[in-house]
Amino acid sequence: MSTPTRRAVNTLAAIAGISLYTLAQAATTSIDVYRDPNCGCCTKWISYLKDNGYEVVDHLENNMSAVKEKLGVPAQLGSCHTGVVNGKFVEGHVPVEQIAELSTRPDLKGVAAPGMPQGSPGMESGTRRSAHQIIGVTNTGDQTILADFPAR
Repeated sequence: MSTPTRRAVNTLAAIAGISLYTLAQAATTSIDVYRDPNCGCCTKWISYLKDNGYEVVDHLENNMSAVKEKLGVPAQLGSCHTGVVNGKFVEGHVPVEQIAELSTRPDLKGVAAPGMPQGSPGMESGTRRSAHQIIGVTNTGDQTILADFPAR
């Protein structure tokens, strides 16, 4: 990319309030989403992903427990749907910034937004948000906080 083109892209990204890295990641990333056919918030999260440039492959599953077990999602971090990006799990209503972080963290096998936190992507309810964290799960099974969202 030429320097003037790079500058123009950086300027547009800054104006839009989007990090160039997140924009580039989302524009080239496909995510498989496994969900119960009866869950409405899952489709809202899928819309959020598409709005942020992800290509979504939607899989309807009747046994989500088996999907989560196969992918190594710790039970205490469970939510209603599970995504897979480049072999790594994305459990629940995880924002695109933390999904993008998976590509820069070879030590992580997945990320999770445990439960169904109000105000997270797909769980919006006006301006209210419950306090919640995005947890990274390492290849050794350790857990680390990737993002901490206060209540508002």
